[in-house]
Amino acid sequence: MRAPLLIPCLCIALAACGGAPQSADPASPPTSTATASAQQQLEQIYAQYWEAALERNPLRATFIGDPRYNDRLPNTLSPAYRDASKAFAALWLERVKAIDPANLDPRARVSYDVFVNNLEGEIEGYAFRDDLMPLNQFRNMASTFAMLGAGTGAQPFRSVSDYDNWLARASQIPALFDQAIANMREGVAQGLVQPRVLIEKTIPQLDALIKDDPEQTIFWKPIENLPEGFAEADRNRLRDAYRALIADTLMPAYRKLRAYTADEYLPATRDSFGIGALANGEAWYAYLARQSTTTDLSPEQIHQIGLDEVARIHDEMRKLMAQTGFTGDLKDYFQHVKADPANYFSSEQDMLDAYRGFRATIEPLLPALFDVKPKADFEIRPVEAFRAASASAGSYQRPAQDGSRPGIFYANTFDLKARPRYALESLFLHEAEPGHHFQIALQQELTDLPAFRRFGGETAFAEGWGLYAESLGKELGVYTDPAMYFGALDAELWRAIRLVVDTGIHAKGWSRQQVLDYMYANSPIEPTRAIAEAERFMAIPGQALAYKIGQLKIRELRNKAQAELGERFDVRAFHREVLSDGTVPMQVLQAKIERWIAAQ
Repeated sequence: MRAPLLIPCLCIALAACGGAPQSADPASPPTSTATASAQQQLEQIYAQYWEAALERNPLRATFIGDPRYNDRLPNTLSPAYRDASKAFAALWLERVKAIDPANLDPRARVSYDVFVNNLEGEIEGYAFRDDLMPLNQFRNMASTFAMLGAGTGAQPFRSVSDYDNWLARASQIPALFDQAIANMREGVAQGLVQPRVLIEKTIPQLDALIKDDPEQTIFWKPIENLPEGFAEADRNRLRDAYRALIADTLMPAYRKLRAYTADEYLPATRDSFGIGALANGEAWYAYLARQSTTTDLSPEQIHQIGLDEVARIHDEMRKLMAQTGFTGDLKDYFQHVKADPANYFSSEQDMLDAYRGFRATIEPLLPALFDVKPKADFEIRPVEAFRAASASAGSYQRPAQDGSRPGIFYANTFDLKARPRYALESLFLHEAEPGHHFQIALQQELTDLPAFRRFGGETAFAEGWGLYAESLGKELGVYTDPAMYFGALDAELWRAIRLVVDTGIHAKGWSRQQVLDYMYANSPIEPTRAIAEAERFMAIPGQALAYKIGQLKIRELRNKAQAELGERFDVRAFHREVLSDGTVPMQVLQAKIERWIAAQ
């Protein structure tokens, strides 16, 4: 295995993540009675909070497989909802902080720290008006509702009541779109608008969803797939109701949103690219960086970590070049790899077959490093056509909590020249096994955890784990083909580049072209992917920082455990411990692993 060591400057920088909370290991252990009482109170509060949170956010309930609110769609963009959400977070934070954390055992303290960290971060975020920029090419409600209404996503279409639930929910979409338009108008007045290039990419996404014939829309798909067991009267009623819903409610709402976005909003968008160009943008980006990485690293520190990691991975690539006998510099090698026809798929089916074949290869190898695996299964699917042009190379959707829907690994088959074959192994390890499928599905199956943790998430942990999972390829016995190992290095390089360009855009004022130039100079990326990724960074500031920062922390903790435990170190036990509490902030993970090391 290639085990990247943290170079000294990285160790110093990552120390800014902080250590354990001061009260996590009290000098005087609490009595068993006090511990039980405090933990019981918190369990009740967590359960009450979760129930109230799902009722406030029915879409979240749907995405985790809780069907109770599948007919609801509150106006989450309204000022009243935003104010109520802030008050809701403050109320539950106050209730939890009324419990003395000194009277908790270590695992309960993890839940306490995660809850407090999450709600304090949420409350801080209300200072920044992201609600005035609700639409871009990477995250927009129009595409979300299309995915839900297509009948293949989180919204179930198995029973007559399921079909009626969508009729009720979808009837509320126009109000949300109207609020989005009102918010964007306010954003224009305040100078809080999206970069023009992002909205130029959003409009075609809206166009793809608008059709004159209801039966040609994506929202008709559930009717095409009506279950055979439905009574004829229900089938006829639902056909008529869905045709009317699409023609009279959804298409007018989509056309109205599209018209405003193209005719009024697009001319008012900005020529700048980073969030730092907005009023209070510097503080906004610093907040997003903290939230994404769960560290106190500054954008400048993160930028330098990225530069250092790019240089280190380039050195690894040069070693691989020498091993394969290639002569020339790194740019020549990038061009050589890109020019080889063997490095590309011939068709969508060729790609999907290759992923399914690799799954059969890797699954028997996983027990060497893991003694836990999720009960839930997952499927491999292509990204839907309407969002493929702007989607990333791969993604994962969690399974339903009741087992009714498996997890989904989405592979992007759009523009096969931008999806090289050599990326296959590392992308599968990241998104599926042992990456996000292990991490997310196992977390959902931790039934002894509070629900807010089973179904919550910390980006640095989740994406750090995904990137760490990629690094296990050689230990697992894959990456034996030099091209695949190059692909793994390229994938890791890409996450290091993200640190440079995300901070470059949002903290240093880089232009879109500067970002693209840096990508082309330092990686073999194809233009289609480079443009999509650069614009993704513009659309979701700070999110790209989580991958490398999280991976470096997990690798640092593994190195620490190996150094301190020596022959007693068991990699399977380490992985079990990392995953045993679900996703947690990096400082909580560090405290947890240090306790685990001490207990061995």
